[in-house]
Amino acid sequence: MASGETPRFLQAIELGIGAWQWGDKVIWNYGRGYAEPDVRSAFDIAINQGVTFIDTAEIYGMGQSERLVGKFIRATEQPTLVATKYFPFPWRMGRKSVISALKRSLERLGLDSVALYQVHWPPVLGSIETLLDGMADAVEMGLTRAVGVSNFDRNQMMAAYSALARRGLALGSNQLEYHLLDRRIEKNGLLDRCKELGVRVIAYSPLGQGLLTGKYSPKNPPPGLRARQYGPLLGKIGPLIKLMTEIGQDVGGKTPAQVALNWCICKGTLPIPGAKTAEQAEANAASSGWRLTEEQIAALDEASDKITR
Repeated sequence: MASGETPRFLQAIELGIGAWQWGDKVIWNYGRGYAEPDVRSAFDIAINQGVTFIDTAEIYGMGQSERLVGKFIRATEQPTLVATKYFPFPWRMGRKSVISALKRSLERLGLDSVALYQVHWPPVLGSIETLLDGMADAVEMGLTRAVGVSNFDRNQMMAAYSALARRGLALGSNQLEYHLLDRRIEKNGLLDRCKELGVRVIAYSPLGQGLLTGKYSPKNPPPGLRARQYGPLLGKIGPLIKLMTEIGQDVGGKTPAQVALNWCICKGTLPIPGAKTAEQAEANAASSGWRLTEEQIAALDEASDKITR
């Protein structure tokens, strides 16, 4: 990749898989209802279906997600692209801390380098510039091919973009929550700004942590913390789910979840839905390779506008 050039592989990927659920017991109840054999099957199906971009992080399951991803990669002959993240804890804000954390992630993954290394959240203490200098050091050391950020607003992203530009590097991505129930980045201009700069938007929680699958309702809320976080929306999303179901039938029998993921793709983002099982991974993979019409996208936007932030 030439100096300052946007990583081409990030622009080419249409769909990835998020590994937040793999090993996380707090939000996703890993070990209760699903375990390693299930997520291994999900990995195998995703890879075989051509979904080879895997996003994880050092804090997912306190390193367990990275360990599982690494274990699965070593057992497959298929090429994969792994992205992981650095969490800017207040006590480790220096350039050397970035490199040390990445080396620990690589050890858990069993890799010499990753495709993408991201700053998980904007730092509360310390400077964005210092962290991005550490990220640039990682590129120069051959520990990562590209650098990204996550949960950065417009000003924070521009600070990261400028810091990397001073080192002759491009900002590859900004990972942000984006789905039919949360369109803030679309409405505040951040999505368009990313497109202008060639920064790939990686859409996390593209299924609204399960709400857009259609399987939850006020009488059947999602388990754990998700019920508290998304409970108020459950009574409002019925018309949207109904529309997604109707559109799905019109495009060859797609599910509401597949329609929701394709909507993200049509908006120019890279969705990374999670998958606990082989069935979920296979269903997710079928959300790419086709496109909603402009009229269908407009109808979904209109229904979403009645309930979104």
